[in-house]
Amino acid sequence: MRPDQRPFIVGITGGSASGKTLFLNQLLHSFSKDEICLISQDNYYKNRHEQVIDKHGYINFDEPESLDLHQYALDVETIRSGEAFQRKEYTFNNPDIVPEIITFQPKPIIVVEGLFVFYFKEIADLLDLKIFVDAKSKIRLDRRIKRDAQERGYGEKEEVMYRWDNHVEPAFKKYVKPYRKTSDIVIPNNIHFEKGLEILVGYLRSKI
Repeated sequence: MRPDQRPFIVGITGGSASGKTLFLNQLLHSFSKDEICLISQDNYYKNRHEQVIDKHGYINFDEPESLDLHQYALDVETIRSGEAFQRKEYTFNNPDIVPEIITFQPKPIIVVEGLFVFYFKEIADLLDLKIFVDAKSKIRLDRRIKRDAQERGYGEKEEVMYRWDNHVEPAFKKYVKPYRKTSDIVIPNNIHFEKGLEILVGYLRSKI
């Protein structure tokens, strides 16, 4: 990255289990490690004891208050100005995983992703391009059930459904879905996203 080059910052959001992670992985693999850097919202979750607990005793990870969004914005601003920063990896409350300290280096393309990156104005104002990954609710729910069982340790389908009905979808409708119409690009992902990814990669290459 040239000393006089300001990073081009891409914001990516979408509902839970809309396919953001797979889309992001393929986007990252379309560039070299010297060209792109991902800063994920997941790394800004507050400690478990700081989380809001709902009336039935469940932690609600789908509210903006569950994250340190102000620090997220400060870190994006730091890398935007050409400086590196460090952050502890988020491990989805899995006690078997030891979190690593991740160093984020300035790159020509910075990808900022998460549920609230368009909702939180401090972050939204730093974005040069806004991408919304879109999928139908039923498809997202099916994906969420499989993902939470396999990756995040939620073994009971009843708990997954409770969180979906009381946390996930209400948050999507309030904090995510309203920003679909103001996004620069909407990537449909009910089945696949290859065409949308191809268009985005071509556009970002013009910014390097």
